[in-house]
Amino acid sequence: MSKIKKAFENKKAFIPFITCGDPDLETTAAVVRAAVENGADLIELGIPFSDPTAEGPVIQAANIRALKGGVTTDKVFELVRDLRKDVEVPMVFMTYANVVFSYGAERFISICNEIGIDGLILPDLPFEEKEEFQSFCNQYGVELVSLIAPTSKNRIAMIAKEAEGFIYIVSSLGVTGMRSEIKTDLASIVEVVRENTDVPCAIGFGISTPEQAKKMSQISDGVIVGSAIIKLIEKYGKDSPKYVGEYVNKIHLCI
Repeated sequence: MSKIKKAFENKKAFIPFITCGDPDLETTAAVVRAAVENGADLIELGIPFSDPTAEGPVIQAANIRALKGGVTTDKVFELVRDLRKDVEVPMVFMTYANVVFSYGAERFISICNEIGIDGLILPDLPFEEKEEFQSFCNQYGVELVSLIAPTSKNRIAMIAKEAEGFIYIVSSLGVTGMRSEIKTDLASIVEVVRENTDVPCAIGFGISTPEQAKKMSQISDGVIVGSAIIKLIEKYGKDSPKYVGEYVNKIHLCI
């Protein structure tokens, strides 16, 4: 069983998303450790990119702050090397195909393997074009996480059959960000997923409150929260690890 899949074993997984280098890499490291200490089962690390098309204003702003602060892909790799001294939960990168492509796909993915990154999420990579990265992921033991959106419809079964690690189910149309209500019929999407694979699925985009997290965890195998955490980091800066830890604990207890 893969390390990612194990994060979902016998429990609902909580997956916080954190933009690397916002406000600085030292704070990112402290936030990750605080999240893990308070019950995070898997960490999604965002590598900053100048045109993060899947992100709403909150995470876009975090990307801009991190890039202005001089964060590079190589510095993010060093961050992960440091985290892996004591952080044992699975970690995945969430970034964009251009970041991997411009670095050199094989070089990027081989370093992921070397530093202990378990998976890769590329929201702008169409399912039909994934082979460009999939072959290197297979070679180096890094799981390429598939996304299923409300618009996937008759492609859900096809995507699910080839999925690995976990499936990221996008809760709503549009970009990331906190939503007061999630209206998508996610239960029917999850049903099709489960008919076609035993790979766990987690719901992300728009989840911010413990109540929403609980509701989504009743449908799926896990919950992903990004913007609500990034807002805490934006508000509290270098003091944010304490507040993120408290928030993660609240969600963790709910699901």
